[in-house]
Amino acid sequence: MIKLGEKIKLLRKQRNISQEVLANYLGVSFQAVSKWETEAAMPDVTLIPAIASFFQVSTDELFDFNIYMVEKNVEAIVIEYRKWDTDKVKSEQILREGLKKYPGNDVLLNCLVEVLPVPERASEVIDLCKTLIEGTKCAEVKYDVCRILAGAYKSVGAYSLAKETIEKIPEIYFTKLEVAAELLEGEDMFEPAVNQKWLSFEGVIHMCELLADYYIAHGEKEKAIIQLDIAEKMIYAIQNDFETQNSPKIYDVFSPRIEKYKAIRESIV
Repeated sequence: MIKLGEKIKLLRKQRNISQEVLANYLGVSFQAVSKWETEAAMPDVTLIPAIASFFQVSTDELFDFNIYMVEKNVEAIVIEYRKWDTDKVKSEQILREGLKKYPGNDVLLNCLVEVLPVPERASEVIDLCKTLIEGTKCAEVKYDVCRILAGAYKSVGAYSLAKETIEKIPEIYFTKLEVAAELLEGEDMFEPAVNQKWLSFEGVIHMCELLADYYIAHGEKEKAIIQLDIAEKMIYAIQNDFETQNSPKIYDVFSPRIEKYKAIRESIV
């Protein structure tokens, strides 16, 4: 991303305007303009609208702020961090580097609170979640962060706060991904369908695991084993599926759980 001083210099030269002319228009010295262009100083924030007006550009263009490119670059960072799904330290490193380039980006912060370990760093997660919930304009981010916040509260024993936070999440019986996969065509449906398949598969597996935990806690071992068997069969059923450009092979991510299920069965028999 081009720096402000470089942008001012570029616009000035494109219009064949001297530093003196620009300085006179803004009511500053030509030395001040020279310092801006060499990055020795920054224009006062109150001058930004006047500079944009002088060059007949938007303030976004003045700062070389391209929303589309930012979104594409953030998407690339998210894809890269997801490749390290099992390495939380590496995932956090990638997201932290991304946030240096795009400070306060809602999507990257949403991913970051997902990878920070709880209860070890629950306090940090809770603070970040609260800030995101208050500041984001994206409903998708807001309600996903509510989910993460509730989990962080539970991890530190704040059960009532977890329950209160969950109540803020609206009940939805379909997702935008499902609707897009169902109604759109070609590439417009492909990525939503892939992502929804991931979410649906992960959701069913996770619910089976939670129900197994519930049955074990209530002494119903046979029902617990049935839930683990269902999850294991689902994982084997998807082993011939393949990775896509933006998503790893589902089987490779979930197959390590099969050994975990085996250990649980042996421990409760």
